[in-house]
Amino acid sequence: MVVVRAFEALRPADKLAEKVACLPYDVLNSAEARELAKDNPYSFFHIDKAEIDLPADLSPYDPLVYQKAASNLAEFLAKGWLQKETTPLLYLYELTMMGRSQTGLVATTAIEDYVNGKIKKHEFTRPEKEVDRINHILACDANTSPIFLSYRENAALQQVMTAWQEQHEPVYDFESYHDVQHRVWVIDDPKVVTQLTEAFAKVPALYIADGHHRTESAVKVGLQKRQEGQASTESEYFLSILFPDNQLAIWEYNRVLNVPLPADFLEQLQEAFTVVATGEKKAAAQGQIQMLLAGTWYTLTIKDSVLPADVVGRLDVSVLQTQVFEKIFGIMDIRTDKRIDFVGGIRGPEELERLTARDDWNLAFAMYPTQMSDLLNVADAGEIMPPKSTWFEPKLLSGLFLHDLETR
Repeated sequence: MVVVRAFEALRPADKLAEKVACLPYDVLNSAEARELAKDNPYSFFHIDKAEIDLPADLSPYDPLVYQKAASNLAEFLAKGWLQKETTPLLYLYELTMMGRSQTGLVATTAIEDYVNGKIKKHEFTRPEKEVDRINHILACDANTSPIFLSYRENAALQQVMTAWQEQHEPVYDFESYHDVQHRVWVIDDPKVVTQLTEAFAKVPALYIADGHHRTESAVKVGLQKRQEGQASTESEYFLSILFPDNQLAIWEYNRVLNVPLPADFLEQLQEAFTVVATGEKKAAAQGQIQMLLAGTWYTLTIKDSVLPADVVGRLDVSVLQTQVFEKIFGIMDIRTDKRIDFVGGIRGPEELERLTARDDWNLAFAMYPTQMSDLLNVADAGEIMPPKSTWFEPKLLSGLFLHDLETR
């Protein structure tokens, strides 16, 4: 069973939360972050993407960037923009987008649970991205961005959290990117804290929804501190926000390509799909993929004859990969091949139309979203999804919670 633990959070002063909070560091580039933060000294981008305060031609992975992140964090603390709790607490973080809400428990989770496979993954990570966050964590001596975890729906846990929300006022309540409402409650009753931590002790597993690189980095920092004799109680845990699976929404993660098309391309597709020019821009169900070619939208319906039995091979993204990208275009590694790129579903099919109307891309595929049940089943099987299989919205904002590792 898993360990979920209260902690002394670093968090914004109540009136500054909206100004401090920002999008995750890995969903936008340095120029975008610099633009968003240029008139806002409180923006957490000054810590999570500290290159914005340095010359624009400096690599975001330069050692000076991590040093700047640490000095900016110290400044935020000195000015009281971020403040540290005096006792271990839990928090509730609710995000509401387009009328749908999800509420997560903000806590720390155990490195040992990840090492032992109780916190399960569904994606591979890239070493260079791990190194970036390892350097950032070591410089700041803190987890500066939360890991987005999920667990299978638990009615008893939900009842406790819902009751707390109904009986208490949030300390933060504001709207931010994409008109998402963000609300945070502090759980400061020791009995309720104990009730929740004991209830999670009966949960068999947690699942990484988003943040595989942050998880690997946080774990490796903790293990490194153990080996070097610098471990603290806090460095054995990492910052997480835990949501029940039934509240989460995975959006489609679409693909655009720039490839020479065989003269018989549509005929080749018919080996694995029924292909109909429907004009439909969004897939209606699993097993359907929308394709945009020369301004026309086609519906590709996967044939049962090409569906393998395993949980990964049956995913729409897997079939597209094996039957089209590999078989027709020879694209074997979609993480590194320059002929393919990815577009989050929040940008809609209109973004695919815009991109393919230019010279950069000539083919696009709009996916049906991977389902949470697929993610959980793949993780339970110890398997790995193809890259870029899931896109979660709304995004958890950074800067609302930090976890001090206390090993300075």
